[in-house]
Amino acid sequence: MIVMSIAGVDPSGGAGVLTDIKSFQAIGVYGTGVVTALTAQNPYKFFSTLPIAPEYIEKQIDSVMDSYEVKYIKTGMLYSPEIIKLVSKKVEEYDLKAVVDPVMVATSGGDLTKEDLASALNKYLLPKAILTTPNISEAEKLTGFEIKTKEDAIKASENIICNNIITGGHLDGINTINIDGEITIEKQELIKTDNLHGTGCNLSAAIAAYLAKNNDLKTSILKSLDYVYEGIKNGNYGTLIAKI
Repeated sequence: MIVMSIAGVDPSGGAGVLTDIKSFQAIGVYGTGVVTALTAQNPYKFFSTLPIAPEYIEKQIDSVMDSYEVKYIKTGMLYSPEIIKLVSKKVEEYDLKAVVDPVMVATSGGDLTKEDLASALNKYLLPKAILTTPNISEAEKLTGFEIKTKEDAIKASENIICNNIITGGHLDGINTINIDGEITIEKQELIKTDNLHGTGCNLSAAIAAYLAKNNDLKTSILKSLDYVYEGIKNGNYGTLIAKI
């Protein structure tokens, strides 16, 4: 079982490709990683971004697909509309099942993108995705709706192009899941901690990994919510390897 992360590099290891591969390994699948951008950041501060040329991103994807049978991928920081268009093209070319984490802003507050990516995601990538995993802020950008309540989140989820989970870290732990138009609310206890860097990356990576292990979409989401919760509680996703 081989999965792929297409995302940026966080040198502190808490987010992006590095943490995705840690989650893949913890869940028991082999992880490959395609780098879309280099960043200088840590859990508390964002410094800068250096994007990779789309042509070289394409070469990375092609090189992995030349040797491995990959079905499920997750995307994270895609940086620009040009990169989104490229990834969308490769998803179609290789018939990949994409879990899209619509990363726009780092947990530390830094803007990770060249410009607003919501319109490009909606136009090119989300129509080809099997799931997207926005937080409240990202869901607002994708839909244009302000989200303050559970009802707002439900309305937003109904206006996102593909299946989705709107994560509830900023909505009292209320996760809104929409699969084929069926809404499920999964409420989790919020843990008071500073250990939140990369939680969105880990969630989408875990979903792709569980899908690769032949779980259905809803089961993969629920297992991944538990995985991230335990990671936050333990302060280290690597400690989960022995438990899964």
